[in-house]
Amino acid sequence: MQMNQTKYLTYGAVMIAMFAILLAMSVYVPVLGFFTSFISVLPIAWYSAKFERKNAIFITFISIIISFIIGGVFGFIFGLLAAPLGLIIGDCIRTKKSKIYMVMASGIFLLFMTAFQYIASIFLFNMNILEQFLEGIEIYYEQVGNIMTSVGQLPKDYDGMVAQSLQLIETIIPSYFIGTVFMTAFIYLAINLPILKRLGLDVPKFSKFMDFRLPKAVLWYYLIVSIFTIFISYEVGTFGYLVFVNAALILRVLLFLQGVSLIHFYCNVQGYPKWATVLITFLAIPLFSFTIIVGVLDLGFNVRNYLKDRYKK
Repeated sequence: MQMNQTKYLTYGAVMIAMFAILLAMSVYVPVLGFFTSFISVLPIAWYSAKFERKNAIFITFISIIISFIIGGVFGFIFGLLAAPLGLIIGDCIRTKKSKIYMVMASGIFLLFMTAFQYIASIFLFNMNILEQFLEGIEIYYEQVGNIMTSVGQLPKDYDGMVAQSLQLIETIIPSYFIGTVFMTAFIYLAINLPILKRLGLDVPKFSKFMDFRLPKAVLWYYLIVSIFTIFISYEVGTFGYLVFVNAALILRVLLFLQGVSLIHFYCNVQGYPKWATVLITFLAIPLFSFTIIVGVLDLGFNVRNYLKDRYKK
């Protein structure tokens, strides 16, 4: 018992030191810090995969305190994201969760923490990043308008088009924010899981993209949202408009991925070469609406079973 306690404390001290070094590089080294920020979760992830959860939580807590000592407020903000994220990744490995579970858990954590830090930055520092972003876009459009005016090419309804564009950007920012956060979580896993595997851990793998299938509930959600948007009109800028526009956008993207997955499945069944599959995938992007229909048909009518039976014959 005493030996095990000494072991987890020794390894914990080493992992905290490694985390502190990576955090310091991420905060103080301009170019290299961008890369080290993505592997800063590695020490905590390895530790939490090897030792019990209560020990990993204690080491994570100490790492967050160390991050404030080393990097001040910015270091604390970064440590508050990186250390618990490493804890989540390692705990998922230790408890043998699937990779999709790991992506969802990491993404949800990053989503809540980013939202919390955004709200905190408004109340504590009176700094609204979203408003600054929109003001930057507005300044950009104004500069473009001035250039077009100087050459006599300014459209008649330029101000109206700019207002509509800004309204659209402001409306879809929640969807963009959610997508960016989950993509960030995926990048963290894509970088760190292969390294953890080389360190001797049994990390989960994704199934092939052609086997990607959404829950059928997504189809019902899409149907409900579509019905609401057809029969109920919300004033632009209201909360209801914001919710349904973003819900529809997220669901359409998910069904698009479902459609692309079916295309990959069909290409595999037909034995098409990889370059043909890649080409068809790129063609699916401009055919976004058609690919969504393909995804809807796949979820609603289980097209894959039909293709399997036909291929066997």
